[in-house]
Amino acid sequence: MRPALLQADLKSSADLPALSGAAPYPSPNTMTTEKIDNISVTTQANVYFDGKCISHGITLADGTKKSVGVILPASLTFNTGAAEIMECVAGACEYKLAGSDEWVQSSAGESFSVPGNSKFDIRVAAGFEAYHYICHFA
Repeated sequence: MRPALLQADLKSSADLPALSGAAPYPSPNTMTTEKIDNISVTTQANVYFDGKCISHGITLADGTKKSVGVILPASLTFNTGAAEIMECVAGACEYKLAGSDEWVQSSAGESFSVPGNSKFDIRVAAGFEAYHYICHFA
């Protein structure tokens, strides 16, 4: 997940490797990733929206890129270059895809898909646990 104007080196979903305990690419609304093996981690955090979203980039052995991060209580808007699957590891959020007026809840163990070249709003309610995620780039 990246805010507006940032691009990632992305591959097609056919190039995504198998994750430990997961199918090659998680299906919408099912979180299965418990561990990701054989990765390199970018040690400097990506800090967006005055610290409301913090993530680390990871690269798998085959070059596939993902990000692992947390969103603190806030309402944020992200733009996508390629399609993404947002997999919730802990906490919860509500999201609204571009062109929709409906807010949808996503909790630990669930995921949602965001089309490429689009945007989505995401909000984490004050007083609740932060939203911990893995962003799978398509």
